[in-house]
Amino acid sequence: MWWHDKRTDRSPFFARAGAEHRGVAPASAALAHGRVVAQARIIRAAAALAIAALAGGCFQPLYGEQSPTGGPVLRDQLSAVDVIQIQAPKGTDEARIAVEIRNALLYDFTGGGYAAPPTHRLKIAMNSTRSAIIVDVHTSRPDVENYGINATYSLTEIGTGNVVVTGQTFARVSYDIPGQEQRFARVRGLRDAELRAARVIADNIRSRLASYFIAGT
Repeated sequence: MWWHDKRTDRSPFFARAGAEHRGVAPASAALAHGRVVAQARIIRAAAALAIAALAGGCFQPLYGEQSPTGGPVLRDQLSAVDVIQIQAPKGTDEARIAVEIRNALLYDFTGGGYAAPPTHRLKIAMNSTRSAIIVDVHTSRPDVENYGINATYSLTEIGTGNVVVTGQTFARVSYDIPGQEQRFARVRGLRDAELRAARVIADNIRSRLASYFIAGT
């Protein structure tokens, strides 16, 4: 019939149009989705850069030459710390180690230069220990010994008399004894261990005071 022929004649056209419509729609959707994903990535990258820029202003070099806030730098604050003589029995090894710790701190605070007018006073108390780690089973004499220093310290603000920092620290250093007949080598090993332990104590105290001057705690 005529209407049947007409419908069959038009059906290929509509089929092609439907196919073309179905082919274009997914391509447009994919393109739109790609644009959304790209925009989202750009927004995330911009947000990350903004957060990094804001966070960067919160940090400063611990031993920097200039302070971002315009206040005194750490080096100037440390150079104004007066290190009191560390009390130890005269003529003993502890007296010599006390001098080593104090000298190391003074050099760290001033960098070998002149000290600033004191604003804080540092007081340190210490004692040393020695113990055998490895003992020869035949002679019952130590082959390896351990030297230690225990120290307590307090930082006082001179202007107010308030104690602003208190703390404890310790160092443990081992050294070999190369035969009991080599007593000079044993003395030299002990002396090196004492110096290394004193250096550790000075570094620990300096780091704690640096944290106080930077963070205020």
